[in-house]
Amino acid sequence: MNVEHGRIHGLVGESGAGKSTVGSAIMGLLEPPGHISEGEILMNGEEIGRNPAHLRGCKIGMIFQDPMTSLDPLFTIGQQLVETIRFHLPLNKNEAWERAIDLLRAVDIPESEKRIKQFPHQFSGGMRQRVVIALTLCSEPEILIADEPTTALDVSVQAQVLELFKRLTRERNLGAILITHDMGVIAETTDVVSVMYEGEIVETGETRKILTAPEHAYTKSLISAVPQADKRVHRFPRVSWIEEDADTNFENLLESWVSTKSKASKGPMLELRNLTKVFKINQPLLAKSQSLLTAVDNVSFEVERGEIFGIVGESGSGKST
Repeated sequence: MNVEHGRIHGLVGESGAGKSTVGSAIMGLLEPPGHISEGEILMNGEEIGRNPAHLRGCKIGMIFQDPMTSLDPLFTIGQQLVETIRFHLPLNKNEAWERAIDLLRAVDIPESEKRIKQFPHQFSGGMRQRVVIALTLCSEPEILIADEPTTALDVSVQAQVLELFKRLTRERNLGAILITHDMGVIAETTDVVSVMYEGEIVETGETRKILTAPEHAYTKSLISAVPQADKRVHRFPRVSWIEEDADTNFENLLESWVSTKSKASKGPMLELRNLTKVFKINQPLLAKSQSLLTAVDNVSFEVERGEIFGIVGESGSGKST
């Protein structure tokens, strides 16, 4: 596969296809006994070797799936950014601090001057992933590898992070690899795509061509497996051994269970009335200058017995609170 400047190369396939292994091989992060048995990896026409540690984090940056594995919970965002910047670039502490703020602005972190002093747990999932992207950009890499960067994010925040990824790739003329199992992400984000199956690339081409006219049977099945938004599928598919035993299925079992639980007691099992939760963002000596964040504002709902009550919203909307 070839990765070009200013373009995003997608690597797609089911779990276990070998996508992340390719990214780890490029970074020199294969765990023993894993090793590169043959072939070569070239960067700007030059072989980078079997253990490109000298390029890791400097010329090649990687964004992992879970941002909390890349961020230290004991240090502020600013401390982590400044340490990384000073490791790779000849800047003093003040210069590194200003560069860190600029990087947070570049990845669309609001109030960067304030947020840089906070800890990772004070950020939402989408904001943490933006910080990880900023951390990866500290050394001005030429190649950016993103391994399932939006799996843990909701749809709206996922779109924002992917749009940021595309914009940075274009503006900084990076060579980018996006590793994912999501064909929707591939369609919206990548320029070129390689389809992997059981450790092999079975098809490569321009994303539009692959999605509209796939040639390999596995690519066709992968695209056809994407559910259509205008068609509802059964949530509880029939299972053969249950069907043979009785004329029932999971849907009937669920309905029976809910009905039994509902008859057990009347009235709601859980009630929330006008729930409000306010966090202190900082705690200065003067109470008048405290910054407050209203995470939940006057929320009320009821949960009936035997009922599944869903709470949905974008990252940072207050669901977990």
